[in-house]
Amino acid sequence: MFAWLNGDGDKPPAFLHFRSSKVFIITSVAAAVFTDLFLYGVIVPVVPFALSSRAGVAQDQVQTWVSVLLAVYGAALLVASPICGYFADRSPSRKTPLLLGLIALAGATGILTAGNSIALWVVGRLLQGASAAVVWVVGLALVADTVGPEDVGNAMGYIGVAMSFGVLLSPLIGGVVFERAGYYAVYGVSFALLGMDIVLRFALIERKVAMKWLSKDEMGNGPERAEENELEDRAAERKALDQLTQTQTETQHDSPEKSAASEQRLTAERTQSDRPQSLKEKVTSRLPVLLLLLKSRRLFSACLGCMVQAILLTSYDSTLPIFVRGTFGWNAIGAGLIFLPVTLPAFLAPFIGQASDKYGPRYLATAGFILAAPAIILQRLVDGNTIRQKVLLCALLTILGVALNLVLTPLMAEITYSVEATVKKRPKGFLGDKGAYAQAYGLFNMAFAAGSMIGPLIGGLVVESAGWPTGTLVLGVISAAFTLPTWWWTGGSWGRQRKRRRATSEVEEA
Repeated sequence: MFAWLNGDGDKPPAFLHFRSSKVFIITSVAAAVFTDLFLYGVIVPVVPFALSSRAGVAQDQVQTWVSVLLAVYGAALLVASPICGYFADRSPSRKTPLLLGLIALAGATGILTAGNSIALWVVGRLLQGASAAVVWVVGLALVADTVGPEDVGNAMGYIGVAMSFGVLLSPLIGGVVFERAGYYAVYGVSFALLGMDIVLRFALIERKVAMKWLSKDEMGNGPERAEENELEDRAAERKALDQLTQTQTETQHDSPEKSAASEQRLTAERTQSDRPQSLKEKVTSRLPVLLLLLKSRRLFSACLGCMVQAILLTSYDSTLPIFVRGTFGWNAIGAGLIFLPVTLPAFLAPFIGQASDKYGPRYLATAGFILAAPAIILQRLVDGNTIRQKVLLCALLTILGVALNLVLTPLMAEITYSVEATVKKRPKGFLGDKGAYAQAYGLFNMAFAAGSMIGPLIGGLVVESAGWPTGTLVLGVISAAFTLPTWWWTGGSWGRQRKRRRATSEVEEA
């Protein structure tokens, strides 16, 4: 019955080329990310009303329960992310976990729609957080599987666009629909978006599945072709070593000192892979994959950078609307539109991703933290209700939006780069058949979730206790402080790379 959809034996599925293409897979994951963030944010304007009118919460307790529901979502996301990554890397398919996540998301939306008690709202938010973990962890791993390390920065740029628009549009649409059409209309929009997501996720065909019917030439460039090229490169390197050995043997009487040095280097290269494992390597090989990934300073630094980026971004959720309302007298719509300058630079994310693939993530991510610091600190100058002050705030928020995209897109790609570097240092299959991409993005998801929980707390508490100028100073210092570790570890240890370049130049001079 569904042979046309999934294929049957020698008969390929309908529209196989399109459904397994990089463009369609990236679009499907971006749509899943957008849907997840939209369903998270669309109910933000609805929650205060629903808690008081449907769940019977006293008006003076609404703010407390809103914070609790936010914390419950973040906690579920934090706990579920590594679990999803573990099972996703052991699942034969990325598509199956994505579909299970969709079922959980639909169930969470249904519970929240019918929610008339605190217990149902807590369960709904827990399920929503768990489904978000599946979407982010498995979806980003699927993108990494599909495009390979050489194009992952560009692909993550498009995911970044979906993230930004999900965050921006959801509260605006939720507020307008709720005010004009009522409570259930908000969830009607949510279920319509879920329907679109269902179509895309069922239509998606993983590239490894498509290989049953398509030739390697038809598949084009991808991780599978990259692996073949790597094997060919290793064979060519082995052949070159053999030829070099023969040449050195023929010329050893002419230059005995150089010949001895070359022979020593060749022997070291040949025996590196054949030498017995040290005690440290034996212990390391028995560690869980998640701990092995965390041992990578490069991956750990990327996750911390993503957490700091999330802190800077989400700190404005609890401070900026209140600030513009108190300073400029803006209403709820104006408080929502003030996030446009921060969000619109997300259109630059694909180009930033391309630059990351070409030049590496170090310079871009470091520049982002450097640029964000003054853009945040100078917001302390905004203190009056004038056109000039409003323009200044919007300009600084635009610069901040560019800076945050310079940080997030390269660091999301750095997750894949660091896993790939770890895989190359280990025997084939050391991190599993899929390279542990899902578990790596599980760590990213945990870091981003932690930042999303910390950001509003830091921003809200500091601004409330010490004022807007002090709040901007604290956030600016946090951004500036993370410049050094980003420069040192992103893209690999800068110190080790400098020593390696120096050693290479000395060998060439000799």
